[in-house]
Amino acid sequence: MEESEATVQEQRAPIKIMIAVSKSTLKGYPHPSISSSQAFDWTLQKLIPQSCREDYQLLLLHIQVPDEDGLDDMDSIYATANDFKDMKQKEKIRGLHLLKEFVNKCNLAQVPCKCWIKEGAVKEEICKEVKRVHPDLLVVGSRGLSSIQRMFIGTVSEHCVKHVDIPVLVIKRRPEDAPDDPSDD
Repeated sequence: MEESEATVQEQRAPIKIMIAVSKSTLKGYPHPSISSSQAFDWTLQKLIPQSCREDYQLLLLHIQVPDEDGLDDMDSIYATANDFKDMKQKEKIRGLHLLKEFVNKCNLAQVPCKCWIKEGAVKEEICKEVKRVHPDLLVVGSRGLSSIQRMFIGTVSEHCVKHVDIPVLVIKRRPEDAPDDPSDD
């Protein structure tokens, strides 16, 4: 009897799909990037059947990249330690506003979700979170960079495909939605 109870509990465990979401490089917070929005929408429309949405759980991960010089676009002559602390807090709040848009969509679609923010290098943080959370699938958007751009910039999706131990679904951005510069999103 214990074996059958364990089997029932395993069957009831939701299918966890992690989606990495980012802010728009064109509009900034709280606007999601084109590729994030399309990856999210595609997942809801194509992967999660309406008849059993409670059997799934979306894990929405947003990575905030720290300012490279540590000044957060602030003039260091006039900045105090409290100014930097305030800037970090404001950035986190902006990230929460971005996630709120996705959570609202999940609520409308009646798909359970969890969301959180991490700080660091996007590629590495996504891989760390996959190892920590153990989702069943990772979904990432793709900007559709050229081979030369990929060589110099690298892509998050390629890195994740190579470095995580779970299936990775890469959703390409629709060509008609791409800005003039594909590195913009």
